[in-house]
Amino acid sequence: MADQAEGVIVPFHLPVLLTEVLGQLGVRPGGVYVDGTVGDGGHALAFLRASAPLGSVCGIDLDPRSLVRTEQRLAPFGVQFTPILGSYAEMVSLVQGMLGSEARADGVLLDLGISSRQVDGSGFGFSFQQDEPLDMRFNPEADIPTAADIVNTWSREGLVAVLREYGEEPRAGAIASAIVRQRPISSTVQLASVVAGAAGRQSGRSSRSGADPATRTFQALRIAVNDELNTLTTGLQAAVDLLAPSGRLAVISYHSLEDRRVKTFLAREAAQCICPPRLPVCVCQHQPRVSLVNRRIIRPSAGEIAENPRSRSARMRVAQRLAE
Repeated sequence: MADQAEGVIVPFHLPVLLTEVLGQLGVRPGGVYVDGTVGDGGHALAFLRASAPLGSVCGIDLDPRSLVRTEQRLAPFGVQFTPILGSYAEMVSLVQGMLGSEARADGVLLDLGISSRQVDGSGFGFSFQQDEPLDMRFNPEADIPTAADIVNTWSREGLVAVLREYGEEPRAGAIASAIVRQRPISSTVQLASVVAGAAGRQSGRSSRSGADPATRTFQALRIAVNDELNTLTTGLQAAVDLLAPSGRLAVISYHSLEDRRVKTFLAREAAQCICPPRLPVCVCQHQPRVSLVNRRIIRPSAGEIAENPRSRSARMRVAQRLAE
């Protein structure tokens, strides 16, 4: 399926783990569902079909360009689909502002990956596959530092910290030093070339792991620009707050930094006790709010990976809201 804009056919992003998401969330007619990272609307479209005729879906996204496309794509569903520009970290106020202060969700999905269009399309600066300005903001109107701002103004020590923490980059020191030496850096291809040089390889040539040498650096900068990990922690809390009793949360992550945060958060929310292990008796009075639906990560099938290679790193965790 594709959208046509200015005479150019732009394919819609393939939703990852679609069958598994529908099954794990138990999407049913008349239910209320929230896609906190609606993107091109693939999951939302499936939610609308499965919850018809009286179900409703709120689609939240930071990227106004994605939201416009998705609103057009889902226009046949009328008021059953509500597009919301904003961060899923604020989903409680955003959804209840649209549906009413008592609104609760039967299911919430957070698909933490960026879409194929954001990687392959122009104007985002997420990818080194084409030469464009270093931006990396999901919302181009957001008043936050761009990747160019970080690359060209942060200290070497600050860059090393970002590359190590958010990119898990073992050559962070060498790459940060090369960036500082080569400033100003204004484009994606220029940055990729600097990183590849520091790694001792040519840009565009993959390592034994199959990844371009600039992949970790671009991931780290994108996470830093959009404050993705702090947003994730806040968003997970908001999702649990918004769920109705027995409602379910599904989170799809694509790298270990995200998945560790999701796993840690859900384990804590499901625990009977969160006291430090050294205490002989429980004093925390913690009340679990969710139960873990899957102890093992749900991954794409071999067939899905063959059809959509970008799904190969996806991993999904699911939790169910307990009665209050």
